[in-house]
Amino acid sequence: MVKEKPNSTRIYDKDGFRRRAACICVKSPQENEVLLVTSSARPDHWIVPGGGVEPNEEPRVAAVREVREEAGVVGELGRCLGIFESCNLQNEERKHRTEVFVMTVTEELSEWEDSKNIDRKRKWFAIEDALEQLSLHKPVQLRYLQSLINYKHEPKVT
Repeated sequence: MVKEKPNSTRIYDKDGFRRRAACICVKSPQENEVLLVTSSARPDHWIVPGGGVEPNEEPRVAAVREVREEAGVVGELGRCLGIFESCNLQNEERKHRTEVFVMTVTEELSEWEDSKNIDRKRKWFAIEDALEQLSLHKPVQLRYLQSLINYKHEPKVT
């Protein structure tokens, strides 16, 4: 299903969840620092960059596009951490399924779309500090980061 909204087209899956994509942006293969951006709705809150999948767009492509628009970074897209659901029981429009990827950042742009249009900020956080920031206001996004940490600590099969 497709819904037209001002300045965007929202795509929904067969279960009525809005399709989204996001990236946990890391500085290095050690994955000990992540990039968060300020929320457009609440500039004092830090969030994981991501947004809606557009018509005929693959989630991987949407994730790369959203990170460039919101955080002004480009990089190498890595593994998928999973698909995360969030539901707002009071508002059916607030059901999301977000496919989350890891991106190793290779370039930080000095200006980007959201820095110019809405004065969005970006900041690198140590994993522990990012967990704390997301725990305050974004419990679903906190799960993204916990998934990254759990992956790093899984035994590797040889």
